Amino acid sequence: MPSISRPRSSRANPHKSDEKFLRRAGLTRSRRGDTPGRRAEPFEQVEPDELIHRPPATHRAQNGVEWLRVPGWDFPWLRSGFSTRMGGVSRAYCAENARGELNLGFTAEDDREAVAENRRLLAEAIGGDAETAIVPLRQIHSNLVVRATAADADRKTPRKADGLVTDEAGFLIAIQTADCIPVLVADRRKRVAAAFHAGWRGTVKRIVESGVGRMKMEYGSRPADLVAAIGPGIGACCYAVGEEVLSEFESQFSYARELFREVFDADPVRKKYPMLFLTQRAPGHSPIGPNLHVDLVEANRRQLIAAGVSPVSIRVVRGCTQCRQDLFFSHRGSRGHCGRMMAVIGIGGG
Repeated sequence: MPSISRPRSSRANPHKSDEKFLRRAGLTRSRRGDTPGRRAEPFEQVEPDELIHRPPATHRAQNGVEWLRVPGWDFPWLRSGFSTRMGGVSRAYCAENARGELNLGFTAEDDREAVAENRRLLAEAIGGDAETAIVPLRQIHSNLVVRATAADADRKTPRKADGLVTDEAGFLIAIQTADCIPVLVADRRKRVAAAFHAGWRGTVKRIVESGVGRMKMEYGSRPADLVAAIGPGIGACCYAVGEEVLSEFESQFSYARELFREVFDADPVRKKYPMLFLTQRAPGHSPIGPNLHVDLVEANRRQLIAAGVSPVSIRVVRGCTQCRQDLFFSHRGSRGHCGRMMAVIGIGGG
């Protein structure tokens, strides 16, 4: 019986016919390759020290609050900055003999009056007046952006969202963080201010792109007129994540793999005595070895660029919250026992 030969094209590419149907349906094959769980290409392998960026020097206000300015943001009508944990009157998270700290979140462990006083101190340090209202959010790791007005300053319960935009003067809009990435945006021409809270979930949901889109729609902002600042958060040096986070990023961004690194443990004991840490598990199934780390700062910088903001108009105010727990609050670094910092922006005089 004669053998039936198959077309060479089928042997060379067994999925070619499948791809026809995918194209008709408007679908594409998974970016992660044909073999489930198999990585398309190796990640860059580094040690944590290679990813660490030192934070800039803090600015110390007359009332003792230490905060970070955005380089180049010398607009007389704009008030903005990123708080640290330095200064303030809270004692919930500091050593017994240490001076007070600037916890700005109404956490269960801290005294509400102390937090309220800290917010007044921050308003005075950055806004110039302790009575300037600060409008925060109840953050829910979403891509929801809302418009802030003067009426929000009197609300007893903050609105649920992860982004605020406003063109009204007289108050500061605020994002609270303790590892997540704060992003501030300003329209130089129309005098619009915005603040966004970008943890990994919000980043995957494109909170920053959504926020810039809201500025375009609500106020007619042009990307060419926008400036942006990405503030301190957990850095790629410390932010180890699981494969599920990689999968979420790959489902949304064609450049997702460029945001990840395989980071090797920098423990000097493990380096000197590697045999002590061997296990009998199969390769790839042991907790020992490189961890997958994601760079949320770069992820949000790329979103700003995708939204039309010029790369030269984006400032990155460095500082890893987990590395520098002397300067910042870190939820991961303290295993949840920590205060909150604020990134604030608002329209003043000038």
